[in-house]
Amino acid sequence: MTERFSMSSFIIGVILGALLAAAWFSGSGVSRIALSPVFSAVPSSSDASSTPPSESESGAVSVADQPSGDSVVVESVTVPPPGVWVAVRETDGTALGNVLGALRVGGPRSQVTIPLLRGTEPGRAYAIELYRDDNGDGGFDPTKNSVYIDFTTGEPVIARFVTTD
Repeated sequence: MTERFSMSSFIIGVILGALLAAAWFSGSGVSRIALSPVFSAVPSSSDASSTPPSESESGAVSVADQPSGDSVVVESVTVPPPGVWVAVRETDGTALGNVLGALRVGGPRSQVTIPLLRGTEPGRAYAIELYRDDNGDGGFDPTKNSVYIDFTTGEPVIARFVTTD
């Protein structure tokens, strides 16, 4: 009888384990998502006119309109370690253009100054885009590093701004 009890206990354990795994993966993912940081958007004054409707706003990065120059100040980057590359990109309407500069940020930071290879021009629209450092060499390459995706929206993290002067 001990052998039969052990075999039936094993079968019941396997069935219970399978049911729990099915419940976990089929619909109880809400509690797992709630454990990840939830970011709220902090729109700049240009968001209403420059953010295309297909992009979701993300609080993972915040930038305000600012004077043109040889650097861009990002108000905040709210990502977990090991961090991201914060890139400044030109825009042409809704399309993202050349990368003007990038800086590695190792976690949440405020007032991040990104030096540019070529300065921004007055009255033009630009974007901040986050990239993962997943090519393993510690350097920034937009063709090798993947775009950082917001866990809440499932969209790339992009914040737009306009230069003044």
